[in-house]
Formats: sequence, structure tokens, C-alpha cells
Amino acid sequence: MRKSTENGENRGDGGDGERGEDVSAPRPRRRGRPPRDRSAPSTRDRVLTEATALFARHGADGVSMRDIAARVGIDVSSVHHHFPSKSSLYDACFARVFELEQATLTPPVRAFLAAVRSEHPGDVVDAIHDLVDAFVDFLDDHPQTTFLWLRRWLDPTLHLSLDEAYSLPIYGEIERALLEAATRGLVVEPTPHITVRSLVWAAHGHVTALSARGGDAVTADRERREFRAYAHRFVDRLYAPPGAGGSDG
Repeated sequence: MRKSTENGENRGDGGDGERGEDVSAPRPRRRGRPPRDRSAPSTRDRVLTEATALFARHGADGVSMRDIAARVGIDVSSVHHHFPSKSSLYDACFARVFELEQATLTPPVRAFLAAVRSEHPGDVVDAIHDLVDAFVDFLDDHPQTTFLWLRRWLDPTLHLSLDEAYSLPIYGEIERALLEAATRGLVVEPTPHITVRSLVWAAHGHVTALSARGGDAVTADRERREFRAYAHRFVDRLYAPPGAGGSDG
């Protein structure tokens, strides 16, 4: 057995014969604010969530930074800490919605592009159906997206940069894919931008109609089924092979 040295380095004490502090033991927590819940949304996320809801309901001009601070339950200076101006916050709300929409639509858009390049007309139309389903599902799950955009579109000349940044990239890609399918002779599509715009507006109108139903769950479920059937019927009739009547499904 090792002998303790005279200065106590092997005794576990401070050299004066007393037991030293065990540095491996957990220190008692100091009093003060409780530890932050890491699973809770950050202040920035809470601001974005409440701002999106307010902008969707009242539009950009109908909401102040103080209104948003009150909804979150923080000082307006805290809102400005994360977003220096209302314009930057408004943009961030659209950016967040765009991020969610892009994450949802990217897989079916890629599948659509792959179908176009496979040059099988049936696969192309099936991929368009899948893309329509994905978009309708997204709006059903995130209805504030519709009202955020509808408020923006009330003045078509205002905030045009939002369209360029947060809607045209996705819809433009779909339009180009439709044009490529038409060029390859897989579908007949002379005006892809009109087709995409028509389906987008129809889907937003569907969400608006659902909102008007209020809490009538039975009617809302029927409305969802009927709109989805309409959207698929529209695609079948639009892209039916020459001489075919399309599906009545």
C-alpha cells in the first residue's frame, strides 16, 4: 500500500489534515430563475407563430409590433430584438411558411420531374395527382398559409418581393416541368402557368370555404372529399390522352 506523503497529497485532504472538497460531486443549483425548458419554443418562434396568426387575420397594415408583443406576452423591445422592423417580421413569417411548404412539396415535385424524364404519360399524370394531394394536404394542415397569402394579394402591387421569394420558386418549377412534359409530347399543356395558378387558387378557395363552415366537422369532411375529387377530375380531364374522356372519379 502506498504511504501518504507528508504534504497530504494522497490523503484526499487539503494538506492540513482536513478532508478536501470532492470536485466530482454535483454542485447544488443556485437560487434564481428556473432552468430553461429546452423543449419549449424559443421566443423568436413564439413571435413568428403569433405574428403569422395576426398577419393572416388582419394583414400587415392592421397589425402593430405592440399587438404582436401583447399576444406573445413580452415587451415590444423583445420583439424588436429579434426583428428590427415590422417589415422584417412580415418577411420572416412568409419565409417560415415557404420553408414548410417547400419541405412538403419537394419530394412530389422531384417525383414529377422523374416521371417526365421517364417519358411514360401515365406516370406523369399519376405524379401530378400525387403533387395535388400533397399541396391540398399541406394547406389543410396549415390553413393560415392561405389567409397570409390572401391578405397579401388584396393589394397585388404591394410586397411583390414576397411572391418572387416565397411562391414563384415552387410554382415556377412545376410550370417548367409541365412545359417539359408538353415538349416531350407526354401531355397537352399550352399554358402551364395558367394551370398551376388555377389549381393553387382553387386550393386556397377550398381552405377559405372550410373556414366559413366553422365547427361543422361533418360538412367540413364532405367538403374535403368533394374538393379532392374535383381536383383529380380536373387533372384527368385536362391531361386525358387524345380521344379519351378522362376519369369521372
